[in-house]
Amino acid sequence: MVAIEGKSLQQTGAVHAYQLDGDGGVMPIGEHGTLSSTKPCWLHLDSTQPDSIRWLNETTLLPDSIRSALAGESARPRVSRLGEGIMITLRSINYNANARPDQLVAIRVFITDQLIVSTRRRKVAAIDEVVDDLKNGNGPTDSGSWLVSIAEALTDDTSEFIDDLHERIINLEDSLLDENIPPRGQLALIRKQLIVMRRYMTPQRDIFSRLSSEHLPWIQDDDRHRMKEIASRLGRGLDDLDASIARTAVIADEITALMTDALNRRTYTMSLLAMVFLPSTFLTGLFGVNLGGIPGAGNHWGFAAFCLMLVMLVFGVTWWLKRSKWL
Repeated sequence: MVAIEGKSLQQTGAVHAYQLDGDGGVMPIGEHGTLSSTKPCWLHLDSTQPDSIRWLNETTLLPDSIRSALAGESARPRVSRLGEGIMITLRSINYNANARPDQLVAIRVFITDQLIVSTRRRKVAAIDEVVDDLKNGNGPTDSGSWLVSIAEALTDDTSEFIDDLHERIINLEDSLLDENIPPRGQLALIRKQLIVMRRYMTPQRDIFSRLSSEHLPWIQDDDRHRMKEIASRLGRGLDDLDASIARTAVIADEITALMTDALNRRTYTMSLLAMVFLPSTFLTGLFGVNLGGIPGAGNHWGFAAFCLMLVMLVFGVTWWLKRSKWL
């Protein structure tokens, strides 16, 4: 193994810069001295910072093909192996302020037995969870367990968001049972989030499955077994996504049916009202022609009698509709 000089990891503008101590904790990376070759160093960079971009372009610790990948804007999860190292792009739930969870954030990682370099453009909650574990002394001990910890934290956040979507779908279904139509756009947002999660988590599940079968010297059998379990758990989450997408289709059909039924009831009610007042409308139109010979034109009680006749006619038509079970 080639020892890494502490000064080669300075001036990186790193969000986090640690060396794992092998006991679940971390040590700060000093500028002077040679770092332990048996314990990996971890740099977590913000690829929007000039210092980090400059270090990525100038460092000799990374292969040329990796520099652009770490600073790039690749969207879909992917993995590629370069000798004894792996370049991975993963997606995480977005828990940043003023952002929707489905606006996923990307984390790019190049990892070997000695060096871990991860980059992000927006804050990744899973990284903070791993850092907290390391500071508490119960985090990963080597590169393999670090990768498993990151995968587990990402999957935990994904599972939590999938469960939240599931609860929102249940609430929609309960509302529809009470014939309450949800606000416009609510179902469309849920369906969009389901589709986005399905699109990005499927290749991420495949990445975890592939990592569980990669034979790299720094990935232990226990780490492979844990990675396989994580892939299986994410696969069950994808099955839940498929079921949820199908349920939202049923909900959309039910909303359409409720709206159609409500429209039909209103149309039916208006038709009945028109039928009730149709005879009276005919008579008022007939008696309003202002021609000679109108019955009752010279009678003082003519207008009152005509109004009484209209009221009786309306009640008569209403009684007939009721008797015919149209009302």
